[in-house]
Amino acid sequence: MSDLPIVTDPNGVDAAWLTAALNGAGIPVRVEGFTTQKVGDGMLGESVRFNLDYARPVEGAPASVVGKFPSADPISRATGGAIGLYLNEVRFYQQIAHTVDIRTPKPFVAAIDPETSDFVLLLEDMGPARGGDQLTGCSLADAEVAMREAAALHGPRWADPTLTQVEFLNRPMIDPGAIAGMFDGVIAAFRARYEGRLEPEYMTICQDFADHIGAFYSGPAAPPTLQHLDYRLDNMLFEPQGGRWPLAVLDWQSVALGPGVLDVAYFIGAGLPTEIRQKHEQDLLKQWLEALRKYGVSYDWNEAWTGYRHYLLQGVFTAIFASVSTKQTERGDEMFLTMARRHCAQAADLESMKMLRRA
Repeated sequence: MSDLPIVTDPNGVDAAWLTAALNGAGIPVRVEGFTTQKVGDGMLGESVRFNLDYARPVEGAPASVVGKFPSADPISRATGGAIGLYLNEVRFYQQIAHTVDIRTPKPFVAAIDPETSDFVLLLEDMGPARGGDQLTGCSLADAEVAMREAAALHGPRWADPTLTQVEFLNRPMIDPGAIAGMFDGVIAAFRARYEGRLEPEYMTICQDFADHIGAFYSGPAAPPTLQHLDYRLDNMLFEPQGGRWPLAVLDWQSVALGPGVLDVAYFIGAGLPTEIRQKHEQDLLKQWLEALRKYGVSYDWNEAWTGYRHYLLQGVFTAIFASVSTKQTERGDEMFLTMARRHCAQAADLESMKMLRRA
């Protein structure tokens, strides 16, 4: 399997490569042909479904697989390589996915050249499924499923000391000092792009966050666990494989060590329309805490709520930083504006910036 070439362009995939990839995963097939279909609108990668035709039927062989490749856009590709996002996702599938209970696609191939950040993933196809949509948001029922699955990520490795020995998790993607030093330029680019489109009261919160970003990285202490760090609807498939599971979570490029409550606050702020979030966010946080108990985790409510109010600002950070460091698209602009509005409203409701200024 180590001899399988790393194909970085879906157009470079052929039947022989797919045959070798599946054979290397223990599936004795010969692919004779295939058709392709673009999957999703990834900001940092290209995903393609390969519908497979075999020389002869083989029991258990997948009818289709999904390949993930580096972005064709040079700006997005440079970002994914420079801050280790491509490396993170490959290493997650190689080293971590099998140690947690959250449902993720099974990897048939997970390969990367760390020197160039060239990579390829060949993954289990989770379709048919109901894809999450960041723009429309989700129902309360879907949010409750996401809370249980968040616990299935956080609980199994909660405060696990062996995680400090996992090299890629202990290589900071973003140096807080470097981010603080460059964020004047980042917020200036964000303002130039969205001034007049984002409501003034929300732009004020974004600027206030940028002015105090250093304090964000010295937030409330919390037991470390695995974080998805981009736990939102566009990275989720509900009722995957025709309802075989409640939820599958994709796009592990940002996986890190840190407070699990960050994922919870980020999802609730990004995924729920503001009026639903205002009414139900404390109940959803309590559901996550209850689901953690299955793993023997007892996390104090007051600590969790304090962490929630602080770490929800990750959503403000992402709306600002990611919008100016990836390829600009019409849907991308809509998505980042929606995120900025929802997360800024969340920060205003819970007085998160007041907390940050006191830090």
